[in-house]
Amino acid sequence: MRHHHRSLVAATAAATIAALALAGCSGDAGGSGSDVGSAAPDHLSGTVSLWHYFTDREAKVVQSVVDGFEKANPDVKVKVHTGQEDDKITKVIASGGDLDVAISSGTDNLGAFCSSGSFIDMGPYIKRDDIAKAQILSVPLDYTKFDGKQCALPMMSDVYGLYFNTDLLKAAGYDSPPKTLSELADMAVKLTTYNDDGSIKTLGFDPLMGFYENQSAQWSFITGASWMKDGKSAIADDPAWKELMTWQKGLVDKIGYDKLKAFTAGLGDEWSADQAFETGQVAMMLDGEWRVAFISDQKPDLNYATAPFPTGDNNTDSYGGGYTSGTIVGISKNSKNKELAWALVKYLTTNTSALVTLANELNNVPTTKAALTSPDLKLPSQFQTFLDIAKSSHVVSLPNTVIGSANQTTMDTYWQSYQAGGGSGLDAGLKKVDEDINNALSLSEGPS
Repeated sequence: MRHHHRSLVAATAAATIAALALAGCSGDAGGSGSDVGSAAPDHLSGTVSLWHYFTDREAKVVQSVVDGFEKANPDVKVKVHTGQEDDKITKVIASGGDLDVAISSGTDNLGAFCSSGSFIDMGPYIKRDDIAKAQILSVPLDYTKFDGKQCALPMMSDVYGLYFNTDLLKAAGYDSPPKTLSELADMAVKLTTYNDDGSIKTLGFDPLMGFYENQSAQWSFITGASWMKDGKSAIADDPAWKELMTWQKGLVDKIGYDKLKAFTAGLGDEWSADQAFETGQVAMMLDGEWRVAFISDQKPDLNYATAPFPTGDNNTDSYGGGYTSGTIVGISKNSKNKELAWALVKYLTTNTSALVTLANELNNVPTTKAALTSPDLKLPSQFQTFLDIAKSSHVVSLPNTVIGSANQTTMDTYWQSYQAGGGSGLDAGLKKVDEDINNALSLSEGPS
């Protein structure tokens, strides 16, 4: 899937939360156990509506999987609505519209969907059909929960790792990628070249927060930095954040903030063929598994490899893991045939053939054990890194909150100020981040 920038997701989240608040927060709070029969029906019939965000070629891939569901259930018709982002899905649910199953591009709005009751709790169906622990990977299963309720399931996941240009590393005398932040900093400096006027020509690694996928959520894995404790933001209390940000600021200062800003401003769009890693302007970067497909399409002659992203020097036991999130599927509280809706969700999230098709065609990571190890996966060699990371016991995601990605955008905003030399010091800055996040959480938990 094409990854969505948090700037887009954050705007969507704000609209989503506001709309859900208007819809009424008392609702069902994600519960719908009374609709669950004692056993799954032997025969399915009727019509079920599916809303999702995919478009163009990717929508055709999803349709092929839906066709498989209809073939297995010839008396079922799935009405598919493509190109539907979370804000539109929210409005349709709030208005009582015809929406049974929704696919969202990420988890940022899951807390709002669940706390409002817009997505039902699928726990009773999961327990009855005994699918979760035996089939779905534990971390994706966890990142589709909110407040103890399984109000979504993972369809495919995004997994982050290190991309490196093998030609540039070899020219600098390296035959393997960095595994720690110290190694990454040393290699980044050595791989950086300059024009005659002192400006950057080729950058070993761009440490600026805000460059492509450099965001606090994806970076938090590096040192094992935590976000929440007892339902509150606890960033300032975790020394792993200070370790990570001090390292990043040190590398920014070593290369030069102004030089990095000027260089980064001149780079191509992340989703274009002028993307900086693909053009050879950046030798190493953090990115998701989907970049493999972009490179295959846009720069098939690029000599590159992938590896787990380096960890903090005090977090080396976690090497081989990484950060993950991904596409989620939920059932609307308005669904008139929740058994049929559940059957479609179960097919999209646990059917091995369907997930292998999605993985092969969309170049995303499957979220079940069977699909992740299927011999039918046909993916480029560089993709194997992300399959291996997904199997690691050191994969992490973020806890879902009712304020969506607002905690992450608050952290990103402060970090960008900090790297530029702003703020009143790291300790005070992180305490202010916690304060702002906790204020937002308190407001969201007020009376609806």
